[in-house]
Amino acid sequence: MNREQKRMMQRQGQVGADGAAAPRRATSTQDLQRRRGQRTKPAQFFREIREEMRQVAWPTRPEVINYTTIVFFVLVFMSALIFGLGYGFSKFVTFLFQK
Repeated sequence: MNREQKRMMQRQGQVGADGAAAPRRATSTQDLQRRRGQRTKPAQFFREIREEMRQVAWPTRPEVINYTTIVFFVLVFMSALIFGLGYGFSKFVTFLFQK
């Protein structure tokens, strides 16, 4: 284990400052019930989704058109390449096994 992994595990509470394993907390029924009681209401859930979606860096219309065009031409090229290779190999194998 290197220093970076050790520091990360210390931040997560998996190991103590001396490197020994941290004592595990017993999960009690009360802990489980408390976690279940902290549910997010549907309205709050959708509100948070809307807030997160506002932070997304959406592409502009010209960027979408540009990316779509690139993907389309790469798709056509790769399809033609695979078709051509398959057709060429099939003709070659047919030529090899003819009498």
